Amino acid sequence: MAEAGAESRSFSLTGRRVWVTGHRGMVGRAVVRRLRQESCTVLTSDRASVDLREQAAVRGFMLKERPDVVVIAAAKVGGILANATYPADFLYDNLMIEANVIQAAFEGSVQKLLFLGSSCIYPKLAAQPLTEDALLTGPLEPTNEWYAVAKIAGIKLCQAYRQQHGADFISAMPTNLYGPHDNFDLNSSHVIPAIMRKVDAAARDGRDEVVLWGSGTPRREFMHVDDLADALVYLLRHYSGAQHVNVGVGEDVTIAELAQVIAKVVGYRGRFVLDTTKPDGTPRKLMDVSKLTAMGWTAKIGLEDGLKSTYDWYQTNDASERSP
Repeated sequence: MAEAGAESRSFSLTGRRVWVTGHRGMVGRAVVRRLRQESCTVLTSDRASVDLREQAAVRGFMLKERPDVVVIAAAKVGGILANATYPADFLYDNLMIEANVIQAAFEGSVQKLLFLGSSCIYPKLAAQPLTEDALLTGPLEPTNEWYAVAKIAGIKLCQAYRQQHGADFISAMPTNLYGPHDNFDLNSSHVIPAIMRKVDAAARDGRDEVVLWGSGTPRREFMHVDDLADALVYLLRHYSGAQHVNVGVGEDVTIAELAQVIAKVVGYRGRFVLDTTKPDGTPRKLMDVSKLTAMGWTAKIGLEDGLKSTYDWYQTNDASERSP
């Protein structure tokens, strides 16, 4: 149980049973890889055996496996197109996943729980860089509000269980992520895999132009998923507070600049054409990571190096594995 006001506290993972939900997704895989370096037992469950949207299934797994620690990396995720097409799915599925897992963790006397949110929880026009206390200070970005509302509810659930029951439940808000096992399906992917796939295809086909959605001017921060996983383990071991913690690199680039770096990594020498009829989304989204930095953690993987490793993974995996 958590002590009031005790934000900094050592928590050992040695000998713990750690349940990572969503272990087949990009983030979940990275968290599992990172936890393999700790002296703990990693527990996983696939959707066929435990549908996290079903309360009875989650309770059954919790009673059977008795985890000491839970990381909620499971979520229904997607880009602007997916959010616009399936708003009910994004809201319902994510609400059910977090509510079921958090309640079951409390009932099962889990010692530590980490809920993984998203930087899209912040208001569309919040001051930059985004600080943790900007939450709920203004309207959300309409293109992903359904997902954002669900993630905000998850943060508040963790805070409520901490306040009412003293549960050591914490939340981390990562910036835009990329890396191995990202989703490269153009109908549901985020910006890096979408551009990387388009540029790779253009390079292979010998085409001299690639179309980018929007004006190319929005600024985004990008973090390699292995950096995120390392930060999450750090928070599990050192943080116990009600406020969610931003996790990012503290630097951003325009979408046009990002495309040029990807072109360099792929070896593509064509040009980019901007389709300004498509939405830009939030004008800028940079995280204030001073809270995490003050705790003693900073990102280590640079954007170009991270994109190189991601492209290497993309090239060496079958198409069926590129959209886990």
